[in-house]
Amino acid sequence: MLTWQQLRDLTYTELQNAADGWGEVSNRADAARDQLSNEMTNKLAASQKGEAASAALRRLKQLDRNFEYLHTECGLIRTTLNSLAYELSGSQKRLNGALEEAVNLRFTVHPDGSVSYPPAGENIIDGTPIPGGTTTGSAVGTPYGPPLGATSGAPPLPRPNPHHATAQDIADRILKAVNEARETDRRFTEALAKLKAAPGLTVDTRTWTDAAADAAAIRDLADDYLKNDIPQDKSPAERRAWWAQLTQEQREEYLAVHPDVIGNLDGIPAETRDTANRDNLQLLIGKLAGQNSEQAQIRLAGLKSLDRQLRADPAEGVPPMYLLGIGDQGNGRAIVSFGNPDTARNVSAYVPGLGTALDESFATNDVQRARDTAKGARAYDKSSAAIVWLGYDAPQLPAEKLADNAGVMFDHNAKAGAHAYNEFMAGISATNQNADPHVTAIGHSYGSFTVGQAAQRHGGIPGADDIVILGSPGTGADSAKDLGVGKDHVYVGAADNDPVTIMPSKDESSALGAGTAGGASAGLVLGLGMGGPAGGLVGAAAGGVVGGVAGLRSSEDESQIWFGTDPAHKDFGATRFKVDDGARPFIDGQGATPAHSNYFNPEKDPESADNIARIVAGRDGLTLQEHR
Repeated sequence: MLTWQQLRDLTYTELQNAADGWGEVSNRADAARDQLSNEMTNKLAASQKGEAASAALRRLKQLDRNFEYLHTECGLIRTTLNSLAYELSGSQKRLNGALEEAVNLRFTVHPDGSVSYPPAGENIIDGTPIPGGTTTGSAVGTPYGPPLGATSGAPPLPRPNPHHATAQDIADRILKAVNEARETDRRFTEALAKLKAAPGLTVDTRTWTDAAADAAAIRDLADDYLKNDIPQDKSPAERRAWWAQLTQEQREEYLAVHPDVIGNLDGIPAETRDTANRDNLQLLIGKLAGQNSEQAQIRLAGLKSLDRQLRADPAEGVPPMYLLGIGDQGNGRAIVSFGNPDTARNVSAYVPGLGTALDESFATNDVQRARDTAKGARAYDKSSAAIVWLGYDAPQLPAEKLADNAGVMFDHNAKAGAHAYNEFMAGISATNQNADPHVTAIGHSYGSFTVGQAAQRHGGIPGADDIVILGSPGTGADSAKDLGVGKDHVYVGAADNDPVTIMPSKDESSALGAGTAGGASAGLVLGLGMGGPAGGLVGAAAGGVVGGVAGLRSSEDESQIWFGTDPAHKDFGATRFKVDDGARPFIDGQGATPAHSNYFNPEKDPESADNIARIVAGRDGLTLQEHR
């Protein structure tokens, strides 16, 4: 058992040296992983084919995973040891305070922790000095266990010596400090034992499941040491300043223990966020692989798809991929950039819409849209980066609830998303290294409503120069002037055969009968616009609703659609650029909303994709289309 003398004399050099050693192993493993990937694996995959090459690649990828695991686990050990030293130092400080007070008062602290005090005061009967005494620490009413050297029995009666109360307080503080240190030692001993790996360990998904549990345990253990100092309630600019003043060792520890926080913290540099999120991605894969729910498996498929893309060499003309955000909360979080948004002169951030979640569809379709945008913009300016931002819960509504909840819940999701999007964009402004970067906010489908809500918040979208609205059911604004960048910097792409862009207004929809069909029609066209699982929201009623749109539109103000003024209408005042009309719903045999998903696609709608690329790159030469 730890004694007060041992706690008093404790030095932290050995703990700190051990922590530094594990940190060095972690850093070397990380460097080896990068070198292996850049100089061997990727080059071999690009230059060699055949059975031998495939076998070599499998072994190299396994070695890559081994180094990644070493980097993660050794980083956790380093932080555990530093956190142990931090917590013991607190207990030692409290102990030394009590010992110092005892010395100043000329009390004696005995080896068992009891405290003796001298005579003081007078006996009220005969005037003789009241004798001194000895008292032991009491754990009554505290969680710290038995007193040092105490015997059981009833609590002592009050003592008339005025020194007794002070001596009792000192003895209690000594006991508390020692028992705190004992509990700290117990907790950290157990945590370190769990980080021990068996010889011959094979790093696979189950290993990462275990690593995810390790990381969660160490986060709980090191909260006082690290997490409480992370400025989560500060502005992105303040977070950037905080990160800049940390030592390299401090940064490495935050990345090892809290990659989930640092990787998603707006204001942290993009390369740091990418490093943190790539590490956290493996932990999330391990965590979800240990769960059997349908939702966990859906998220897992999306994460694995992102992981494969991050490990692959970028295609020709496409900049490197950065993972700026990842998480499994809500419907999932993922922020992917093609190109470094901190160094690029041109940065765009695209918000997807209804039905979007962290799944395989997002990891392929929505990520591909950002990839296409980056490639197109770089044809005009190499210093361009394009982001897909899934930093909020886009609506995920069961079909039977659309009629009752569409209006309320759609508004709620967009407003919550608007706040998060603006926080992210403020982070882009804080970390971009150019004096005056050109920033474009892009919203597609319901995502355009989210962007519209962000633009109408106080101060608008931080740093945004241009806004692009695609396949929009409305932004909630009456005019392009309301979006904070000037109407000449608001651009809209709306295919004539995209039913999402000609949705009936809420007033028109209510005429369908008791509001039910109106709400259903909103969910119908928005849901089908996303394709995949979201398309299942509509069922057999799709044809009837889409077919009825034109008649509804003719009965009311033609400028109004579901979320306000049609951005493609002349009354809105945006610049409408030319896009392909697209296939007609159902009639051309491609489903309900084929035209809704083509705006970014350079193969299916090259004119729209090129116009988007020109806007993102800050170039003129758009091809324009007449307003509605």
